[in-house]
Amino acid sequence: MSEQKKIVTIIVEGTPHEWPKGEISYVEVVTLEVPDYAQHPKINYSVKYKNGHGNKPEGILAPGASVKVKEDMIFSVSETGQS
Repeated sequence: MSEQKKIVTIIVEGTPHEWPKGEISYVEVVTLEVPDYAQHPKINYSVKYKNGHGNKPEGILAPGASVKVKEDMIFSVSETGQS
């Protein structure tokens, strides 16, 4: 029997989302807030996080990057304009 991944709750712009424990990418965070993000690739977003893991509890998630998630981690997503 395969081992099930633990699910954690992350908060994106005040909305709780269940996510498999591990990592989340920039695109995945933005898509949780902006479901049609893939249809608008020229729009850039700023993704900030807090309540992260001990070695880097807060920071900015850059396009192409990912970060380890933990229970009650908070993400904020804001549009920065055209690329």
